[in-house]
Amino acid sequence: MHINITPQKIGPKHETYNSSVTDYVNYLEKENEGKHPELQEHFFDQNNDHISPETVISEIDGNTKKLKKRDPKFYSIVISPSAKELKHINNDPALLRSYTRELMKDYAASFYRDRKVTVDDIKYYAKIEHERTFRGFEKRVQENAPYRKQIAKLQNDMAKVRRGELEGNLKKIQRKIDRLVAEAPHKINGKLVTEGTKKEGFQTHVHIIVSRKDVTNTYSLSPNAQHKKNVTILNGKEQKQGFDRNRFFDAAEQRFGKLFGYQRSFIDQYGAKKLYQKDPKKFFALVVGLPANERELALKSLYKLGIPTNQKGMALQLFRKAGLNVPNIPTNKVQLAMKAFNQLKKGMKRAIESGSIGV
Repeated sequence: MHINITPQKIGPKHETYNSSVTDYVNYLEKENEGKHPELQEHFFDQNNDHISPETVISEIDGNTKKLKKRDPKFYSIVISPSAKELKHINNDPALLRSYTRELMKDYAASFYRDRKVTVDDIKYYAKIEHERTFRGFEKRVQENAPYRKQIAKLQNDMAKVRRGELEGNLKKIQRKIDRLVAEAPHKINGKLVTEGTKKEGFQTHVHIIVSRKDVTNTYSLSPNAQHKKNVTILNGKEQKQGFDRNRFFDAAEQRFGKLFGYQRSFIDQYGAKKLYQKDPKKFFALVVGLPANERELALKSLYKLGIPTNQKGMALQLFRKAGLNVPNIPTNKVQLAMKAFNQLKKGMKRAIESGSIGV
């Protein structure tokens, strides 16, 4: 389960926040283009399943009382269940809607305020999407880039040959292109993975537009608050403020498990990822102490992050020595193990940190 929370961003340098939510709503409508009405996904909130894009725009744009020019008017929350989680619920959009509504209760409860914040205080509109495409910075796109560059040049040469601007054998050029396609490391259905290529498998996720102001257009509720719990002085009075992201992210996993009976492995838990950043030695000690089947799953997950976990792998050797005195490991192995530590830390950090979708 991955959840990203990002503020509205407007302008080339995100310098102002005075634009409408219109562009973002239109972006979220893209999957409905060309689909039969019965197959389209609609905006929904806590109580309604079918909300028009026009209503979303009107309600979000009209709920900005007393916000400053540089204040975000809304936030984007993207809920991205893992492939295993989606498989567990049979990729059912109705179940994801139910989950989203329950999760927004946890979102409200994560605010630190003088009065209790409930989901009824939150103005939000959510929409389910079923597709994702590769973006330019992703590893598979980057690793295919040199092959795409050579193929593009050869295709340009073929065009010149056809126009009589260049001498050459079209069949030979095509064979070179075919060879490059075959050698490229990442393909889907025989075609190179490029920016914009649709990803395989279950990719269903939920976009949520949340107003910065509560439903009464009176109170500001920012999930970007700097502190989990903070007290400020406003007009001579103490006021509580803050948003506990750790609580919210942890609740997201707990809520999914309770609703759908989903058992999450240790390595997939948000708390485990946080533990690695805080105390790697304790993290590895806990991995070693897992039941054999779950430890195997953990090692497979670490392997996907590029950590050597076979019989000669330093990470596995370190697991076996977790809790023991590190100096007992030969110096060269300590160095390799630390390299593995650092690789894993980068992977874990990426898994924990929220990314931006640039709304």
